[in-house]
Amino acid sequence: MVNYAPGASGSALSGADYRRYSRHLLLPGFTPESQQRLRSAKVAVVGAGGLGAPILQYLAAAGVGSLTVIDADLVDSSNLQRQVIHSEAAVGTPKVSSAAKAVHALNHAVHVREIPEVLTPANALDILAGHDLVLDGTDNFPTRYLVSDACEILNMPLIWGSILAFDGQVAAFYGDSGRGVTYRDVHPRPPKPGEVPSCSEAGVLGPLVGVIGSTMAMEALKVLTGIGTPLYGRIQLYSALTGDWTRIDVARRPGRAPVTELEDLVETCGFPAVESPGAAPVHGEVLSPAQARREAASGRLLIDIREQSEAAAGMLPHAVNIPRAELMEFARGERAAVGPLRSVDELRGAIVHCAGGARSAAAQAELAALGIEVADMAGGYLAATLDDCATLDDCATQDD
Repeated sequence: MVNYAPGASGSALSGADYRRYSRHLLLPGFTPESQQRLRSAKVAVVGAGGLGAPILQYLAAAGVGSLTVIDADLVDSSNLQRQVIHSEAAVGTPKVSSAAKAVHALNHAVHVREIPEVLTPANALDILAGHDLVLDGTDNFPTRYLVSDACEILNMPLIWGSILAFDGQVAAFYGDSGRGVTYRDVHPRPPKPGEVPSCSEAGVLGPLVGVIGSTMAMEALKVLTGIGTPLYGRIQLYSALTGDWTRIDVARRPGRAPVTELEDLVETCGFPAVESPGAAPVHGEVLSPAQARREAASGRLLIDIREQSEAAAGMLPHAVNIPRAELMEFARGERAAVGPLRSVDELRGAIVHCAGGARSAAAQAELAALGIEVADMAGGYLAATLDDCATLDDCATQDD
């Protein structure tokens, strides 16, 4: 995949610029022209919430010259647990305005364009056109597909991130005129309503959005300056509970035609399982927590791949705990038995789940690569056990 970077680098840095960005300029390969590229860059950030907060703060601090912030939501007190760009004084005000004030307080030289609107098929191309890069920090599938499709049509790179409960995902997509990987290559079909948990049902650990959002900002700086290797063709999965990062390589889905028009999709929220469209699809079945529990009650094997210390705090009925590392060792033939399993055939068709969904999606992909098909329970243990969270934020807003 080509390392996309904007061409123009803008005017020379001033003495004040050299002082402000001196720690950048000390880095090997980070030249004054690299900093000029950042100052000349126009970046759109969709979502001014959990992921948008660290993205906007780090891009502003890094000297990105122009930021467009897109979010129709107002700051709510429940946002303050993780959306650190907003303050108590901002509750009830538009998130784009609150974020713009924070950006200007951090770096007055950054131009901020506020778009207090919901991104739709009718306005997405007009709003995103003219930018060098888009970062998607939204928490609903219609917007994720919409942003990805718009970027493919505009031939524009996209940094994507997603979080749920204790797990996060980060990737860089670039359609590259029909040659590159986009969100649709990884998730070709939107999940059906009810297949994945809502954000309000699963929750999110506050610092997780900082980890994923900061990683997205790092990917943006790599794309904009041309330093390093962006995550094109790769998805990084992060578990806050273990601190582990897992990489899944992805490729353009064979025969997929480039997207040429935008479409409306049914609202859903959360993680689908990850597909890796290289030589073969990575997985098949994704079950909602309710479906998985019914299947387990009927005798289907349900494997909790969390660590033993996590499972000790509680497990689903009928589930057996086999930590992911041990399960993969068994699948590769490095263990003769694990838990109730004595042959790989007994593993086929099982259901796997973790705490929030990312680790089980990764395990499903890894097992599929070994020729072992299993189902993934979307949303993990938390989604299966938490009761109705009607008092929390609805999942329909455009940020995590």
